[in-house]
Amino acid sequence: MKNNYICALDIGTSKISAVLAQTKARHISGIFFDTLAVKGVKRGVIVDPIELVNAITGLLGNLKQKSGIAVKHLYTNISGAEIVTKHSRAIIPLAERGNKVISHADINRANEQARILGSSLEEEIIHEIPSSYTIDSKCNIINPLGLYSHRLEVDLYLVCGKLSSLQSLNRVINQAGYEIKDLFFSGIATSEIVFPRSDVLNRGVNVLCDIGGDVTEIVVFEDGMLKDIKILPSGGMDLTLQLAQELKIPLELAEDIKRSHGSVGDFSQIKEDKEILVKKNNLYRPIKQKAVSEILTQKTHSLCQVLKGSLEEIVPLTRVNNFVAVGRTITLDGFLEIMENNFSIPIKPGRINHPDITALITHQEAFARGKYLDYLTALGILCLALRKTRPQVLSDSPPAPNLLAKTINKVKEVYQEYF
Repeated sequence: MKNNYICALDIGTSKISAVLAQTKARHISGIFFDTLAVKGVKRGVIVDPIELVNAITGLLGNLKQKSGIAVKHLYTNISGAEIVTKHSRAIIPLAERGNKVISHADINRANEQARILGSSLEEEIIHEIPSSYTIDSKCNIINPLGLYSHRLEVDLYLVCGKLSSLQSLNRVINQAGYEIKDLFFSGIATSEIVFPRSDVLNRGVNVLCDIGGDVTEIVVFEDGMLKDIKILPSGGMDLTLQLAQELKIPLELAEDIKRSHGSVGDFSQIKEDKEILVKKNNLYRPIKQKAVSEILTQKTHSLCQVLKGSLEEIVPLTRVNNFVAVGRTITLDGFLEIMENNFSIPIKPGRINHPDITALITHQEAFARGKYLDYLTALGILCLALRKTRPQVLSDSPPAPNLLAKTINKVKEVYQEYF
């Protein structure tokens, strides 16, 4: 049995994370991981390519030492302001008279027509996801294969990236010494690891809210289909900025205070004399912990109202069956409770929902407590790569394609097309 590998790289605002998985027969047999802080990206846009190249080189170099595998190709992600989402619709005729059975070729032709109509020279399509199909007068068909109709209409949801940003990302990866094998939108990748492929996702409305450093992604699924995506220029860094401005301290110090001593909620219970001793300009200065909590609480309420308003533009909150939140910000003491109070619906922290991966990381210290949140998107990219494409083979010669199977499928499509 040949050993394969998949390397997944998650490029975020404040950190990059990578997961390297060894696979056998499309199952994960071993996994290696690491993460590094980085400042080369802002709201999904590369602002310091040299910083990012050095970080990627260092991170994947660490994985090589741990695994003994020299990575050449990797799967990565794009998010933030460089993402464009839109619906594209197309109608194709199926028969001049009467009806015909819909084949794979018909579905592919309708999807291709919608993809062409929704294309732009300044964008590249990352994901094309059918939202629904219409056959004659019947709407909201999930899978029209094998049904009879006179014409076929598709509503294709396109997730695109700005071409200039994709070119910049590709150049950075190449300069680090690697090639991009495939690219995914962060929100869809994270959904892949958070929402199990089960009846849970297929029932009602499921929401993923990924609160990043300076970007929040809201991904909404309805009855197992992607319904909409919202990308907001807000995140956990908003809390840090508010803390830095009101306490008149450096941003890095504010972030450290937020992580080490921050809490949100009923700050009236904090004693007035409770203080945090911080070092500024080589002098130690006391800061009231109650003031820190009050600032963070007010900003958290403000952030939650922005997120709530954006979600309500997609779907009424009363229809949400399952709301999952991820991102390091949710580990802030009391944050999830404030979210629940603002949204008035139950909110759960995202978990790793993949049996093979869970079994491999159960006793790993790097995934203990809230640390696993750093790897959710990278693990989602890994799952998408495992499910969607054939992993890279370590040997020089790739496996031969199954020409017989392809021929049989083609004959079936031709038969359905004409008979």
